[in-house]
Amino acid sequence: MPSPDLMRSALFVPANRPERIPKALAAGADIVIVDLEDAVAPEAKADARQALGDYLQANADAGLWIRINAAESTEFDADLAFCHGRPGIAGLVVPKAETAESLARVAELGYPLIALIESAAGLQALSALSQVEGVERLSFGALDLSVDLGIEPGSEGGDWILDQARYQIVLHSRLAGLAPPIETVHPEFRNPEVAENAARRAAEMGFGGMLCIHPQQVEAVHRGLAPSAEKLDWARRVIAAADNDAGAVQVDGQMIDAPVVMRARRLIQRAGTVQ
Repeated sequence: MPSPDLMRSALFVPANRPERIPKALAAGADIVIVDLEDAVAPEAKADARQALGDYLQANADAGLWIRINAAESTEFDADLAFCHGRPGIAGLVVPKAETAESLARVAELGYPLIALIESAAGLQALSALSQVEGVERLSFGALDLSVDLGIEPGSEGGDWILDQARYQIVLHSRLAGLAPPIETVHPEFRNPEVAENAARRAAEMGFGGMLCIHPQQVEAVHRGLAPSAEKLDWARRVIAAADNDAGAVQVDGQMIDAPVVMRARRLIQRAGTVQ
C-alpha cells in the first residue's frame, strides 16, 4: 500500500460494481474510494453494502476508503453500522460535511476521515470541521457546491467563487495542521491533458492531490502534481548550496534564505525524491 502521507490521486469506484475494484486498485491510484453515495441509486444502497461486504470479506487486506452517505441521509446510520470494525477499510470519506457533531460521530469508528465540503454551510463551518479529531484531509465537491451557492460552473464568475472556496480549504487545512487538501473531480476523462492541467493548477494553489472518476485520469494527475525537471534541478541546487554554506548564498542570482530552502525541500518531497 502507498504511504498514508501520499495521496496524490483518489479514484472512485461504485460500491454496486465490486468487479471494478481490482481494476481500480491496479490503476496506480494512491487510494481507491468505493462509493456508497452518489454512484448508487437510493433503492440499491442495501444491495451495494452487501456486495461491498462480500468483497471485503474475501479481501480483508484491500485497504479501501469508503464514501458513506451524508449525515442527513436515511442511509447514514446503516453505513456507520456497516463500516464498524470491518477489515479491509483504510478510511472514510464523509460527503456534505457541515457540522462537527456529525463528523465526530463518524470519527468514533476510529478510521481516518476525508471531509468533503459541498455546501455554504460546510464552508462556514470549516474551522470547526477541520479541528475534529480523526479528520486527516479536506476536499470539496465543485458540482454540489456550485448548485448550493447558485453559481455557474465553468464560467469566469463561477470559477472565481470556487477559487475562493479553494483558498478557504487550503487555509483551514494549514491552520488545523492537516495534510494538504484534495482537489475536486474533473468530469473530463477522455483527454488526459485536461486532468493534468487541473492537477497542476491545484498543486500551485497548495493542494496535494485530486479526486479521480476514471482510471485514465490517474497518471495524468500524477504528472500534473509532480514538479517539473527544471524545478527539481533548482530545488536540489538550493539545498546543496544551503547545506554547504552556513552564511548567505545565491542560486541563479537570487539570495537563498530559510523560506526558499523550505520550498525547495517541499518540491523534492512532492516528487517523492529522498534527499
